[in-house]
Amino acid sequence: MKIYISVDMEGMAGICHPRQEFDDVARFRKAMQQQVEWVVEGIQKSSKNDDVDEILIADSHGGGRHLHYDELSDMDDRIYLVSGGARPQYMMPCMHSGYDIVFLVGYHAGVGQECGNMNHSYWGRTFHDFRINGKYMNESTINSAYAGYHKVPVGLVIGDSGLEKQLITDGMMPWVEFVKTKEALSFLSAKFRPKRLIKEETIEKVNKVLNKDFSQIPVYELEKPYVLRIEMNMCSMLDRAVLLPGAKSIDGRTVEIMFDDYEELFNAIVAIGHLTSSAYPADAR
Repeated sequence: MKIYISVDMEGMAGICHPRQEFDDVARFRKAMQQQVEWVVEGIQKSSKNDDVDEILIADSHGGGRHLHYDELSDMDDRIYLVSGGARPQYMMPCMHSGYDIVFLVGYHAGVGQECGNMNHSYWGRTFHDFRINGKYMNESTINSAYAGYHKVPVGLVIGDSGLEKQLITDGMMPWVEFVKTKEALSFLSAKFRPKRLIKEETIEKVNKVLNKDFSQIPVYELEKPYVLRIEMNMCSMLDRAVLLPGAKSIDGRTVEIMFDDYEELFNAIVAIGHLTSSAYPADAR
């Protein structure tokens, strides 16, 4: 069995503000590391542990240089760690059909979600609204669709209450097992749950997922052709986005591109993010 784990930051307990990544680096990294270690511990304590021969962990926040290779390697010699960026398939690098199950760890609500701590969809500074085939998407569904492109199901998501509302209550991915790390009070505030509870629930939910028949877990897939539509925060960002091949403007802030292949769309998201972020803030005045 091969397990794929994509790790983000904003959905972690102990973190409620983007500045913590730079102002309190040690604490920031510890929060991410601990949550990942609890997932690995859950795998090790599972009755299916002996069936697991690979655990790939993708450090998928920002520059992807937050998780500790030495500590993870010492914890389990089946772990492969993907670090650094920019890279193809950004938050889901090296994903392929050989994996059996996907875990999304430290994920957060999509852009615009009320009471979603640090909510955004990929590029918070530039993306104001994000849709594929007319459907509102967050990072969990965008990335799950890429796993679905490879016919691999997502079984576990760990994140804040805003994401829980979107995935479970609002029905975006109601079949996943979910571990809530914090109650989001506003964009930059949250009520963190006790570590003991999060650790226990993480181990419990990992066990629950690994004991399922993976063929019975729904695979998140979108129908092609895929129409990517992103509304930017500023008109100057659209000016750059429409430079991409096949891109067209829908209005003064919205770009639309059609794709026949989801992997091309997936990489285009990253390209648009990098391209448009350079329009903020200095030369957009």
